Amino acid sequence: MTDVLRQMVQETRLCPADLIYPVFVTRSNPGPIDAMPDVYRHTISEAVDIARRAADAGVSGLMLFGIPQSKDEHASRALSASGVISDTVEAIKNEGLNLVIITDVCVCSYISHGHCGIVHDDVVSNDETLPVLAQMAKIHADSGADIVAPSAMMDHQVHAIREKLDSSGHEHVSILSYSVKYASSFYGPFRDAAGGAPAFGDRKTHQMDSANRLEAMREVDLDIAEGADLLMVKPALAYLDVIHMISQHRPHIPLVAYNVSGEYSMVKAAAKQGYVDEASVVLEILTSIRRAGSKSVITYHALDVARWLQKS
Repeated sequence: MTDVLRQMVQETRLCPADLIYPVFVTRSNPGPIDAMPDVYRHTISEAVDIARRAADAGVSGLMLFGIPQSKDEHASRALSASGVISDTVEAIKNEGLNLVIITDVCVCSYISHGHCGIVHDDVVSNDETLPVLAQMAKIHADSGADIVAPSAMMDHQVHAIREKLDSSGHEHVSILSYSVKYASSFYGPFRDAAGGAPAFGDRKTHQMDSANRLEAMREVDLDIAEGADLLMVKPALAYLDVIHMISQHRPHIPLVAYNVSGEYSMVKAAAKQGYVDEASVVLEILTSIRRAGSKSVITYHALDVARWLQKS
C-alpha cells in the first residue's frame, strides 16, 4: 500500500488545529524547567513571541499558567487585575492573532501551601474557594481571555464561575472545565515547573481516584448542568478508556484531553537515551488520544508536532 493510499483510507487524522500549547509565564526567574526538557518559564514578551509562532504554525490555542512573584495563604496575586496572566493575555490579544487564549483557573501556584483551595486546619474549604476562583476567572475575562479553564476540582466551581462571568458582561467567554481530573502520578514535572506541589497532604480529597471510570460520567454531567462549554480529561494516556466513554455518551460537548507533563517527560527521557524515535512516538500517542474521542489535545509537544506535520 502506497503512502498516498494509506492516507486516503486513514480513519483518524491529526493536524495542528487539534493542538493547544501550554505556556508557563512569570515575571521572575524565567528559564528552563529541569524536569521538562525544552520547556521554559517565559517572560511576557517571550509568551507573545510564542503566541505568534503558534498562530503561524496553525496551532489552535495557548493555555496560560501563571507563576507569581510571591505567594501567600490567600492567593492574593491570583486576584490582581495586573497579574502576570492578565498582562500576558492583554499583550497577546494586542497582536490580533488568530489564536484562542485559554487561562488556567486555580490557586495552587499562587497559594503558599500549594493546595487548590483555601485551607483551614489542613483541610481545603470547597465553599470558601469558589468565590476566589470566580473572581480569578472574571479578571482573566476582563483581560480578554477567550476561555477560562477551572482546574481546582472544587464542587460547583463551574456554576460559580458561569454566574460571575455572566453578571460581569462576559457571557461570551467559554468555560473549559477540568471535569475529569485524576489524582495522578503523572503531574510531577508540572509541579516542578509551576512550584505548585502541596506543602502537606495530597489532593485525593477532591481529585478523582484513578481506579474509577463511571465516576467520570457523574463529574461530566454535573459540569454540563452547571454550564461548562467544553470538558477535559486529565491525564490522557492512562485514561483513553475514559476519553472514549465520555465522547460516546456525551458527543454534543467538545472534549479536550491533557497530555500531561509526566507523559511528555517520559518520552523525552526515552528519546534522549535512543530508546524511541521522539517524533514517531509522539505522533502515535497524540493520534491515539484523538482516536479515543478527544476533539483537541493540550500538549507540550504542540509546536514540534505542527512542524513535523508540515514536513510529512
